[in-house]
Amino acid sequence: MMYRHDDLVPYAQALGQMEQDVADILAGQSDDILWLLQHPPVYTAGTSARIEPHGDTINGIPLYPVGRGGQITYHGPGQVVAYVMMDLRHYRQDVRWFVETLEHWIMNTLATFGVSAVQREGRTGLWVPICPGYDEKIAAIGVRLRRWVTFHGVCINVTNDLTPYQNIVPCGITHHGVTRLEKLGCSASVQDVADIMRQSFLTTLKDRL
Repeated sequence: MMYRHDDLVPYAQALGQMEQDVADILAGQSDDILWLLQHPPVYTAGTSARIEPHGDTINGIPLYPVGRGGQITYHGPGQVVAYVMMDLRHYRQDVRWFVETLEHWIMNTLATFGVSAVQREGRTGLWVPICPGYDEKIAAIGVRLRRWVTFHGVCINVTNDLTPYQNIVPCGITHHGVTRLEKLGCSASVQDVADIMRQSFLTTLKDRL
């Protein structure tokens, strides 16, 4: 597994790099890659999103249609984005298993900072229970596969501005909110979270095999 870490990377640039990484893995010219980064403010629309009314921006923030699963979500500074490019033929050729492995990875990471996040039936990502019947989303997941090589991945809200979520229905989920580690009283930085994500990825993967 190769690791890459960057600060702010424009979304279009990241897409191009992921495409190249996947091509290299498929050609046998690269190992699997875990890429941790942040993005300037951007909305991304997955394959289930209805984006016609928005055009190419939402309130001045760029909107990109992308090939990952899911609907519209937001990325911005203060959020750790983790792109996972790995060949599932070397692990398990099972998309559900891969998504659940990413969820366990996020739960393990958040537990390190004293936050208990949960999975919810019918809702991707990770959620923090706030009160009975109401959760707030702290992490999103959206993946794509090409010939069993994965790309896109996950993001965890750490210190990012939550205001842009008010312009969308995050990931198509209504009746629940969005949170971040800082809002939950955690003083961890983006770098702190990225470090734990890197340290815990292979451990989580091995536990799930």
